[in-house]
Amino acid sequence: MASKMKVSVIGAGTMGQGIAQIAATHGCQVQLIDQSASALESSKEKLRKILQRLIEKERITREKAHEIDNNIHRGTELEAVSGSNLVIEAIVENVEVKKAVFSKIESIVSSETILATNTSSLSVTSIASALTDPQRCIGIHFFNPAPVMKLVEIIPAIQTSNEVTSQVVDLILSWGKVVVKAKDTPGFIVNRIARPFYSEAIRIYEEGIADPASIDLAMTEVGGFRMGPFSLMDFIGHDVNYAVTESVWKAFYYDPRYKPAFSQLRLVEAGYLGRKTNSGFYQYGEDSTTLVSTISPNESQNIVNRIVAMLINEAADALHLGIASAEDIEKAMTKGVNYPQGLLSWADTWGIEKCVHTLDELYHHYHEDR
Repeated sequence: MASKMKVSVIGAGTMGQGIAQIAATHGCQVQLIDQSASALESSKEKLRKILQRLIEKERITREKAHEIDNNIHRGTELEAVSGSNLVIEAIVENVEVKKAVFSKIESIVSSETILATNTSSLSVTSIASALTDPQRCIGIHFFNPAPVMKLVEIIPAIQTSNEVTSQVVDLILSWGKVVVKAKDTPGFIVNRIARPFYSEAIRIYEEGIADPASIDLAMTEVGGFRMGPFSLMDFIGHDVNYAVTESVWKAFYYDPRYKPAFSQLRLVEAGYLGRKTNSGFYQYGEDSTTLVSTISPNESQNIVNRIVAMLINEAADALHLGIASAEDIEKAMTKGVNYPQGLLSWADTWGIEKCVHTLDELYHHYHEDR
């Protein structure tokens, strides 16, 4: 695909705006579409602030910022996707809504246009089924914030043609991203394998073994993770994080490994969504929580071992079931969620015997299928 191609992005939220910025930075003419004129105006202002910061940090020139800004065109009418080489939707995580939008888009664009969904956990195959020509549909899953995060998961549907997959991989690589390919299964690579980072941490908290601060500090100071699970859930937003967990759990026929937690559901119900509401597992703003550990170094190490063992198990399971290659699983977890090392290499560092022993001990204690 040529760099002067037209890319349409549906949805002017944080993700849609981020994808538009990436495409515009790489010389594409971008049509950003949203039903809400105020959302479009807000995205315009946010982009200009981002570009100004990049100028101040000397990451881009003033001329480049002007070029990026000029490459993005905004509108509320879906008909503006006409003439696009690629359309990426970044709208609400609702499969029926996505199907309806794609069905309408297909009637506007040419037969050569590739239609991509940025879904984080829904079936790309199901979305593609709404099209007369489902071979043109593919998943292109960016991570937030899209311009900063290097990883992009490419998810061909069952119907996706090999030619479309190759074209999309080449394009996303040309945008300077790290590409991994995943089978169209719930959560793909990252959102599937990363579930225990949150769920096992909450389970430890719910069992009264340690409080969120102690668990977070164990994972950062002992485990080497950049953020602890509770800080990260507060950062992502509990509405978003809980919805992905619930979606993966339901999609896997209620597999207990992916079961959501009541502790997080209650935060969502209360509207305590994390940083964006100044309250989640921690307080933010003037009364922000100071993280202090109340457990011993040995207890911290046990927490790290338990969570990492569950993560390794998920990575091994994904490899065993052919969800992705070993190389792509490692890239996904280090580039997508910034883990200190790939989980398969972590298993090798530990030794497989230790991994199995840790999991067996957990099973003997709980006798749960998870």
